[in-house]
Amino acid sequence: MTSFMNLRAFGGYSCFAYIFFLYAALLSAQTPRKLSPKELPPSAFKLISIKVTGSDRFKPEDIISATGLQLGQTVSEDDFKKTARGLGESGAFSDVGYGFQYSVEGTRLDLQVKDAEHFVPARFENLVWFSDQELLDKLHAQVPLFQGQLPVAGDLADQVSEALQALLILNNVQGRVDYLRVAHEDGPIEAFAFTVTGPHITIGKIEFSGAAPTELPLLETAAKKLEGRDYRRSTLRVFEDKDFLPVYLERGYLKAAFGDAEAMVVQDSPEGTIVDVTVPVDPGRQYKLAAIELSGNKAFSADSLRKLIHLQMNQSANAIQLENNIETMKKLYGTRGYMAASIKSEPQMDDAQSTVKYQLNINEGDVYKMGDLEIQGLDSRTTARLQDDWKLRGGDPYDASYPKRFLEQANKEISAMGDWNSTIRESVDQKDETVDVTIRFDPKR
Repeated sequence: MTSFMNLRAFGGYSCFAYIFFLYAALLSAQTPRKLSPKELPPSAFKLISIKVTGSDRFKPEDIISATGLQLGQTVSEDDFKKTARGLGESGAFSDVGYGFQYSVEGTRLDLQVKDAEHFVPARFENLVWFSDQELLDKLHAQVPLFQGQLPVAGDLADQVSEALQALLILNNVQGRVDYLRVAHEDGPIEAFAFTVTGPHITIGKIEFSGAAPTELPLLETAAKKLEGRDYRRSTLRVFEDKDFLPVYLERGYLKAAFGDAEAMVVQDSPEGTIVDVTVPVDPGRQYKLAAIELSGNKAFSADSLRKLIHLQMNQSANAIQLENNIETMKKLYGTRGYMAASIKSEPQMDDAQSTVKYQLNINEGDVYKMGDLEIQGLDSRTTARLQDDWKLRGGDPYDASYPKRFLEQANKEISAMGDWNSTIRESVDQKDETVDVTIRFDPKR
């Protein structure tokens, strides 16, 4: 007899089951009557095989291990329902199905699964007592479906967190494991970041593996600011982008990259943990500047814009200098009221020649007009005088350099009244394409 049953869906995955009853060896020759499960011998309910199909991400043995079922144990359909529910709620699968066969030899279980689509990396922020490979190996032993990545839905991340907590207890580390879903603003989940709180972990020395002698002193100087700070890989990544990477970009190493920081515990006591950190560096090849081409410019000639670019042809391509020059170009556009002007730099690299050509694509946008002027913090008479001195009138093309020049002159005029702090705030209205300016004066204390 074969029967099919539809089961309820659990946590976003679908689950179905089918059952085969094999009674041939148990049937009487004179009475071809099929036996009910209650009439089967105990041996029929001993689990003798598990077969898994449908997954491209996981090995069958890992899925079998994740079920918690053991060959030789006595099983029932409730066990298989629980197994299917557990696999589905992990989030690793979008579909889970099972079928089983009873026979005098025992029960055979078939599992059919379909992998979930969205997995993201797991990051370990400050579990400094283990290397990454140790963590992967130990966690995989406890959570067979964990291979370094986690599904964005389901409870597999909770299982990993619990396994990490057990690992800390086993190694006498007093701390609590938590995790966060990492995403930019309202964007999709990009990673799971696991952190241990409790131990005070600080940075001792920082070394750079793979750095050449010419860049190493600069990296070490930049790294001094990190000594004594709390150790977290996310903090180091910020420093890599802000302080370490520019060392290479200034010298034409346009594909330089940093690997995950590796921490080694040098002091571990109730007062705190100190780690020495090694940051792997891959400088890549060094590129020379072959050409800079501009497109989209109308308000300013190419020659006038090129004068603002301070890079030399056939010399190391200083990407930081180029970005600074692009900002200067944007300020120039602001003097003509192009407040939404954008300049996108597209490098075209020739690895065979180790050269790079930059294409600067300029989108000038529309000319913004002067809106309202508000001067705050001064008496009414001085305020009225300064408002009369303001040359940009409502509807005039806005000049982003004018407020600073105006403020320099205004500070000279009111210096007889005392010392003042002054600030400028520009409010850009993209809909009306206007700029309101607020200048505030506060007496220095």
